[in-house]
Amino acid sequence: MRAARKKRSARTALSNVPAEPDVNPLLDRLQPYPFEKLRVLLKDATPPADLPHISFGIGEPKHATPALIREAVVAALDTLSSYPATIGTPALRETIAAWAMRRYGLPSLDAAAEVLPVSGSREALFALAQTVVDGTRPGAVVLCPNPFYQIYEGAALLAGAAPYFVNSDPARNFACDYAAVPGDVWARTQLLYVCSPGNPTGAVLTLDDWRELFALSDKHGFVIASDECYSEIYFDEANPSLGGLEAAHRLGRGFERLVMLSSLSKRSNVPGMRSGFVAGDAAILKRFLLYRTYHGAALSPVYQAASVAAWSDEAHVRDNRAKYVSKFSTVTPMLADVLDVRLPDAAFYLWANVARTGLTDAEFARRLYADYNVTVLPGSYLARTAHGVNPGRDFVRLALVADVKECVDGAKRIVDFCRGLAR
Repeated sequence: MRAARKKRSARTALSNVPAEPDVNPLLDRLQPYPFEKLRVLLKDATPPADLPHISFGIGEPKHATPALIREAVVAALDTLSSYPATIGTPALRETIAAWAMRRYGLPSLDAAAEVLPVSGSREALFALAQTVVDGTRPGAVVLCPNPFYQIYEGAALLAGAAPYFVNSDPARNFACDYAAVPGDVWARTQLLYVCSPGNPTGAVLTLDDWRELFALSDKHGFVIASDECYSEIYFDEANPSLGGLEAAHRLGRGFERLVMLSSLSKRSNVPGMRSGFVAGDAAILKRFLLYRTYHGAALSPVYQAASVAAWSDEAHVRDNRAKYVSKFSTVTPMLADVLDVRLPDAAFYLWANVARTGLTDAEFARRLYADYNVTVLPGSYLARTAHGVNPGRDFVRLALVADVKECVDGAKRIVDFCRGLAR
C-alpha cells in the first residue's frame, strides 16, 4: 500500500511540471525564416513530373570548390588533433589583413588587433549584436535595411533591442531612405546593419552614402556593421564594389565604430567551410573576441589553413566572377522581355518586379512552381511591412547560382510562364 501511495505521489509531482520548459521569451518574437514560408506556400502544389526542378530560391553557391582549397584541407587534416584558438592563427590573420589592404587600397590593417577570423559571416553578424547592444537600455534600437537578411532582425531581438526597418527606394537604386528615420530613433540606435552589395537587391553603397552614415554614427555613437559577403561578385573587373573600410580610408577617417564582415562562401564557393572574418575598430574587436571566446565559435584548424590558401589566391575568384558575368549577361535580357528586371550592381541575385503579370509575388512564385517546376523566392518574404509599406512586395528574388545551362533553362520556363499569363 505504501508503494502505491509513493507512485501516486510521484505522478502528482510530475503533473505539476509545465508541459514546456521556461526558455528565453525573446525567442517567441522570431519570425519563420523565408524558406520555411516558401515551403508552406508550395507544399500543396504539384509541379509537372516531366520537368526537372530548377531552383532560383536559395542563395547557395553551386560552382565547384577550387582544387587548391580542397588540397589545403587534406594537407591540414593532422591539425584536427588540436583545439583551435578563437583568435585564429597568426598566419590566417596576416593573410586576411594583406588581402584587405590589396583589395581596398588600405595603407595598413593591424592583423593582431583589427582582424578576427569567424565561423562564417552569418555567425558573426548575429554575435556582434550580442556584443555591442545594451538591451537593458530603454528603447534600444538596431537599424536594418528593408528588404534585408533576416539574421539582422533575430540578432536585434535576442540582444533585447527593437529592430527598426529602413525601407529601400526602387527609384533610387534601392538605396535606404535614412533621411526618413526620425531623430529620436537615431538617438536610441546602438547598431546599424548595412549590406553592400545588398541581399536581395544587389545595390552597392556609394561614397556619398558612406559619408552620410559616418556622419550619423559620429553624431549618435552607434556601431556600423557592414555585411560584405557578396563583395567579390561584381561584373566589371575594373570597378570592384566599394567596401566600408575602403570608404573610411577614402574619406580620411579611421575605423572607429565600424566593423566589416566578409566570407569565403560566395567568393570561393566553400559555404560548407563556414569561414569568414571581421575587421575594423580594434576596441570593438577586442570585446567581440571576449564574447566569442565564451560563445565557442572558433574556426576549425583545418579550415583556417584552407582559408589561408583561399585568401591568398585571386585566379579562382576571377574565374568565379566570369561565370556569373556569363549567366547574368545571358539571363537578364531574356527575363527583361517579360518582367521589370535589370542587371544589379553586384552579387548573384536578380530582383525582378512581377507586378506587370497581374500576380502578387507569392502568387507568382506558387504558380510558377506548380506550372513549370521552377522555384523563386517572393520578395515580401525578405522584407517587413514598415511605415505602411512592404518594399519587397511585387518582387521575386532569383539566385543565379546554378550553371549557365540550368539558369538559361529556368529563364526560358519563366518567359513561357509569363507569356502564358498574358494570353
